Amino acid sequence: MSTQTPEMSRKMANAIRVLSIDAVEKAKSGHPGAPMGMAEIAQVLWGSHLSHNPKNPNWFNRDRFVLSNGHGSMLIYSLLHLTGYDLPMEEIKNFRQLHSKTAGHPEYGITPGVETTTGPLGQGIANAVGMALSEKLLGQEFNKPDHNIVDHFTYAFLGDGCMMEGISHEACALAGTLKLSKLIAFWDDNGISIDGHVEDWFSDDTPARFAAYGWNVIANVDGHDTAAIEAALIAAQNQAKTVEGKPTLICCKTVIGKGAPNKQGTHDVHGAALGADEIAATRAALGWTEEPFVIPADIKAAWDGTAKGAELEAAWDAHFAAYRAAYPAEAAEFERRMNKQLPTGFAEKLQGVYAQIAEKTDAVATRKASQNALDALAPLLPEFFGGSADLTGSNLTNFKGCIRVKPGVWGNHLSYGVREFGMAAMMNGMALYGGYLPYGGTFLTFCDYSRNAIRMAALMKQRVIHVFTHDSIGLGEDGPTHQSIEHVPSLRIIPNLDVWRPADGLETAVAWGESILRADGPSALILSRQNLPCVAQLNQAERIAKGGYVLKDVDNAQAIIIATGSEIEIALKAQQQLAEQGISVRVVSMPCTSAFDRQTPEYQNSVLPRNLPAVAIEAAQPDFWHKYVGRGAVIGMTTFGESAPAKVLYEYFGITAEKAVEAVKQQLA
Repeated sequence: MSTQTPEMSRKMANAIRVLSIDAVEKAKSGHPGAPMGMAEIAQVLWGSHLSHNPKNPNWFNRDRFVLSNGHGSMLIYSLLHLTGYDLPMEEIKNFRQLHSKTAGHPEYGITPGVETTTGPLGQGIANAVGMALSEKLLGQEFNKPDHNIVDHFTYAFLGDGCMMEGISHEACALAGTLKLSKLIAFWDDNGISIDGHVEDWFSDDTPARFAAYGWNVIANVDGHDTAAIEAALIAAQNQAKTVEGKPTLICCKTVIGKGAPNKQGTHDVHGAALGADEIAATRAALGWTEEPFVIPADIKAAWDGTAKGAELEAAWDAHFAAYRAAYPAEAAEFERRMNKQLPTGFAEKLQGVYAQIAEKTDAVATRKASQNALDALAPLLPEFFGGSADLTGSNLTNFKGCIRVKPGVWGNHLSYGVREFGMAAMMNGMALYGGYLPYGGTFLTFCDYSRNAIRMAALMKQRVIHVFTHDSIGLGEDGPTHQSIEHVPSLRIIPNLDVWRPADGLETAVAWGESILRADGPSALILSRQNLPCVAQLNQAERIAKGGYVLKDVDNAQAIIIATGSEIEIALKAQQQLAEQGISVRVVSMPCTSAFDRQTPEYQNSVLPRNLPAVAIEAAQPDFWHKYVGRGAVIGMTTFGESAPAKVLYEYFGITAEKAVEAVKQQLA
């Protein structure tokens, strides 16, 4: 319950307003409308109910807070500054400037207390669903009848734009099905977006929509009445703790830009500075007499959350110490996983996995090789959390002994349904939360649905693994709608995303191993539907991990053929045919170009000597490969595919050993 007087609550909310308008005005850029309109909601939640410690933003059992409407970034920056995080007033003054901690949209890893990067609307609420899922699952896994060490809420603010984005449907529908009762979302229902009043393009019955998802909906709350907001919040918290608890949507009717007498309630206040005259009028209307960026001492003291935060963490620390005494193994495992540390000796144990996989010499699809790797890796990684967007039987993302998540039932594999974007953003939320290492599968061509969440994982440097199967025209009869042409090269150009397209079982296992070992970004595994022969040897595992290596060398090589995945087989056939004609050619496998690019120049030159002409083969759009072959030839796809068996398609589109032979001979002519 709030301990503030109504008058102090009003002043605390107004502190958010004036900090927001001052920062936006100084920057001459930003979005003051949402911070001003949500000030009372923020004051109730952050001023009285949020369980957090500003001096330790990473305390395990803190409530998670996500500002899904990330354009309103000055709202969270104001809250972080006022409650005592390491965000001094100089950073507020430096809003939207180069290398400040107050970027235009909140960025994870830049600003203490920011749980996730938001701005692309709808993804924040999907991240929050992933966080709430992690909280529920970890509680089921680690809590004991006498010790609830994982026990907190996930809160999200979202606006009309988030509600309009389709990803909000994907993630929130699943949250309702899974009964993620500790998730509480506040909808800033102000009826305004950039284009103006939304009724001409957004007339959904949003409360009915969320009720249909299985949410607890508290409708028609006055978003400027702190008593009404608090009553709704307490009701949501109490409901969450019931046996049949549901996630809650609190629908807050607000006025965008509340406090600006001439611009509130209009789109003019959404995404532009108020201007000096309107700021003066706003200050007068609020009764705020302080100079810009000055907060009176009594308001600053009322906002300060450091003492309460220290008490909350100390109480949890004592609780966890008792838990550790009673359950030492579980406590150690919990800390390891929440610190995102891999099990002791994991890197060494990988070598055993590779040896086990290398023994399998039968031709298999790399999607099946991936499942074989998962079967070997899963016993080593209790934090593994798999899933698929309704394609488990095709992506083969399940592993021996995995348990499907169901409402109220712990598991480590989730059927996300046909929700590729929602899956990707939820995995980001899980990775940010800690405790689980998420991976999820779909067909490669549908990575387009997931793309912005993949990009966000790369931007936030999160260990998320995407499993993309049915990787090319090699999937055959499903035709051009499902045949990936441009997808692999387009994924490769996303900064900080490692894209692996392995050729056989060992390369696939190494791709998994390197993706798991990588702590600073996501990976994508590009896998075949069709069977591929075993080509790599166990003694090449270390070189496979470098992203590109000499798969099969010859004496006095005259040229190089570079290939990936299913086209390695074609490259090896071309090498043999050229050898029969007296032409010596090296075959280079390049399963991960970004990993190769991180190697030393000496290593790169040892694999791809500059004096040798090169030809690249990949059943994808060819332009990417010119960075390695220069003016050399690239055999690939410049059109969409066709519906036919894979073998027929490779012949029809000229992705053959014969074409590779011809291309090499032309380079040598």
